[in-house]
Amino acid sequence: MGYYFDNEHAIFSMTQDINTVLKTVASRYIGQNPSYDVSYYAYQKNGIRQDNDYRFVFDFHDLYPLSPLESSVYAWSKLYSDHDMNMTFEISCFGPVIIYCNGQRVFKPNVLIERMRDISTTFSVQLKKGWNNFVLRFIRTNTGCGGTLSAISSRNRPQSFIIPSQDRQSQRGWLYTLPLNKPLAQLPEVGMKEEETGVTWYPINKWLPEEETMGQMMRMYSLRKNCKAIGWTTVFAEKSGEYIIKGRNSGPIKIYIDKSLVFNSEASKDFELQTCLKCGYHNILVINECSEKDWGFAADCFFDGRKIQYINPLKVMGTDEEWVYAGPIPLSTKLEPDNLYKTDKPFGAEDNRVYWRLDKPHTVIRPFNDNKLYGHWNYPLGVTLYGLIETGRYLHDKALIDYATSHVHMCTRYFDYALWDKEKYGAASLHNLLSTISTLDDCGSFGSLMLETSKELEEIGEDIEHDNEDRDDRDISYDYVKIADYIADFIANKLDRLPDGTLYRVNPAHLLMDETIWADDLYMSIPFLCRYYKMTGQQQYIDDAAKQLVLYHKYLYRSDKKIMSHVYDVKHKRATEVSWGRGNGWVAFSYSELLSFLPQEHDLREQLIHNFNELCKGYLALQDEKGLWHQVLTNHESYPESSCTSMFICAFSRGVRNGWLKEEYKYTESVRKAWKGLCREAIDTSGNVYGICKGSGFSFSEDYYVNDLGWQLNDTHGTGIVLLAGVEYAKLLDYLTDGGN
Repeated sequence: MGYYFDNEHAIFSMTQDINTVLKTVASRYIGQNPSYDVSYYAYQKNGIRQDNDYRFVFDFHDLYPLSPLESSVYAWSKLYSDHDMNMTFEISCFGPVIIYCNGQRVFKPNVLIERMRDISTTFSVQLKKGWNNFVLRFIRTNTGCGGTLSAISSRNRPQSFIIPSQDRQSQRGWLYTLPLNKPLAQLPEVGMKEEETGVTWYPINKWLPEEETMGQMMRMYSLRKNCKAIGWTTVFAEKSGEYIIKGRNSGPIKIYIDKSLVFNSEASKDFELQTCLKCGYHNILVINECSEKDWGFAADCFFDGRKIQYINPLKVMGTDEEWVYAGPIPLSTKLEPDNLYKTDKPFGAEDNRVYWRLDKPHTVIRPFNDNKLYGHWNYPLGVTLYGLIETGRYLHDKALIDYATSHVHMCTRYFDYALWDKEKYGAASLHNLLSTISTLDDCGSFGSLMLETSKELEEIGEDIEHDNEDRDDRDISYDYVKIADYIADFIANKLDRLPDGTLYRVNPAHLLMDETIWADDLYMSIPFLCRYYKMTGQQQYIDDAAKQLVLYHKYLYRSDKKIMSHVYDVKHKRATEVSWGRGNGWVAFSYSELLSFLPQEHDLREQLIHNFNELCKGYLALQDEKGLWHQVLTNHESYPESSCTSMFICAFSRGVRNGWLKEEYKYTESVRKAWKGLCREAIDTSGNVYGICKGSGFSFSEDYYVNDLGWQLNDTHGTGIVLLAGVEYAKLLDYLTDGGN
């Protein structure tokens, strides 16, 4: 019996071939995380907003300043959970608040909390698998009415609250009432029609009768002289043949089918046109200009005398509308249909960019990423995809490379949109970390991966022109460089540093993090700085990377054990003296990254290689008899931990191959033993990876790491680094087979 499973379930029992192990782990990950694109949701911008910290802001005192004392305003939404679980929420109250989940009261503040809006408190909710119904009751007092609500760590993992009524099911956000003099006799439930609840829910999503008589552009945008707007839908031609489009326009109009202009009229009139369509899907794009009194259009499609139903081109959740619209756009702005069918960026002039919306009051369309992992930007995924792409390169497996690069490209191509969305709506619908960088975790690891994957794109590479203002805004290389510049500026000019230049964490709102130096941050900074140096040729970035390793060594090195403490507390002027496994793994791995880029003549190279050797001696001495390292390196009673074991494999293998380590034979044997240990103890026959420590805080007590920081299955902190370990071990064997050449 192994530590995590019976021996017969170990992948070692089926194969000792490294390539097969790599393929099995990589295929399992991709199979569990298919590459779906973003989803588009209806969202009413005059509803409950989220701020930059992803807190929902229910400021009903501001919305209803004349509401009577003791009146109640209700808010209603639903939240999906993949499984039964306990979720912790954070709330600040502007007055009394009562929160119900699935009909049960789960929170009511005490008399202090309910009147201290600057103080937040937490509460836990037991969620069931499936949809969970949330109803919030806010009571008006002289202190106010409302509050803010978010899940703990919602900035890292924003929660998707969805409108629960049958009328606008799947629309994003919350419904709310007018101030009510009496509490609701019955709480609303998921799937009810709004009229069944006995109250009117806001924001209103229907046009007034007089607005219905206007052209849709008029009611959405009002009169906008010298402006135009766009309508877009799709049609499925069930057979090839002649199709008829007929309708009426107010204001000049152009109609495109796919890329071809099929109708152009300066006059407002009824129209009818015939067009040949091949069987399949076709885009219909209408560009409509504002006239003196009205603007808008109607256009129906017919085949064999039957009206053909249009299909929403973005398949927007939360609506049955068939058309999407964008505007107003100045007449002087040139519009090409090719660019308008792309949805990853707002379009139009820089000072007047627009995105798609619906023909409903204040209802816009926003893209969200509903995938659990694919297409998201965070630091563990930076390491995961690094492992996947290196595996693809080593195995010459284009599918693995394409998967990793497509994940990165999904992040980069929506970057401009995310920044625009944040400015418009408070909290970006995509790339919550990238759009609001505040720590190295938010940018360094994935930014490094982004630059690493640029090798796979023809648009990037030897011909990349840094800071070329003439680059095509839609070119992939432009997106990569723009994001890289954004991250580099943050690290170089905005990140907190001690007087000696050491990167450290300052976060008064998060006391655990405040004024601390974490071993983890070496990997969150150094690989990016190295690759940015390679991309730009700017010496300051490789110098900073080298300097950080020297400085962190000064603060965290434990000379008695030749290993590193996890954290140095600046306020207390001391290190924890607890050597967390993955924290040390980040250090060793970061050395191997830096030394791969550091010029041979660099002033700090000799010192860094010396420090690397001393650390590796310390790590080598703490390997257990099965070849693994543990959650706390000095405590073999703690569980064997897969991510740190994998990082030591990487560091040792690179150290031997590149001649950085002395006594190569010891490290070669250690790597062989460690890989065998992983395959016997931590990787099963399906490619699942066990024993990966979850994301950590820190403590001066070893007990926290041993008993509070448990391991997780297939956690992204470890899957990719296991793949990298296999690749580096395979390269080491190739090197030894070639006689060390």
